[in-house]
Amino acid sequence: MLNAIEQTKKCKPDVPIGCVIKKDGQVIASACNRRELDNDITAHAEMLAIKEAQKKLGTSRLTGCEMYVTLEPCPMCGWAIIQSGIKALYFGSYNNQYGAFSVINLPHENLKIYGGIEEDICNKILEEFFKELRSDNKNRA
Repeated sequence: MLNAIEQTKKCKPDVPIGCVIKKDGQVIASACNRRELDNDITAHAEMLAIKEAQKKLGTSRLTGCEMYVTLEPCPMCGWAIIQSGIKALYFGSYNNQYGAFSVINLPHENLKIYGGIEEDICNKILEEFFKELRSDNKNRA
């Protein structure tokens, strides 16, 4: 999870969400959220990391891989994780509005899910980002 947390530092101006995919204990892909930077609503950290891992492995199936992400995936990312065949998902903060597994409850019988990993750190990163964003918006008004 600490590798995913490191990725959040590369996210400006986007919401700081970092993601890492490992296979056999080795990092094979990493990404940060790039929605705003790339003007692409699908450029979530999870989607970018999945694409990178698939390219590196030369297959669409990420069987045997584990994903670490600082925020519980949204339904779009959750479904991509399921479809890619990732075996385990570890996430930091719970996504209380759009969480694919805690709120939306996507079916995931072949995916092991572990939430709340380094949750305090992940929550703090998000809280600081949104506090700064609100402050910046208030100062522009």
